[in-house]
Amino acid sequence: METLGRRIKKIRKLNEMNQIDFSSRVGISQATLSEVEQDKYKPSVEIIISIASIFHVDLAWLVLGTASSNNKVIGVNEVNEKEADLLLLFDKLKANDQDEIIAFIKMKLSRY
Repeated sequence: METLGRRIKKIRKLNEMNQIDFSSRVGISQATLSEVEQDKYKPSVEIIISIASIFHVDLAWLVLGTASSNNKVIGVNEVNEKEADLLLLFDKLKANDQDEIIAFIKMKLSRY
């Protein structure tokens, strides 16, 4: 099961940041971030909200590992790590770029 610490680490890695830069951006020490990522320390609500806001991730996913009620449920309870990475990166794209990616995937699937 993916923990809060693992999700925070995933956000940091997807944004290609080291612990020093990430912790500075969210307002905690690098040592605290290290403990958070190892699930030895639980961050405050303010830090969790800050991470969700700064890195544009769904708060429910960050805290609970699930999508919030305003997101679509696509018939699965869990996604693998590759799928989660893809979704996080896809979410960062502008709408027209997302549409291009969807069209590309549909084109690729039509070949099978």
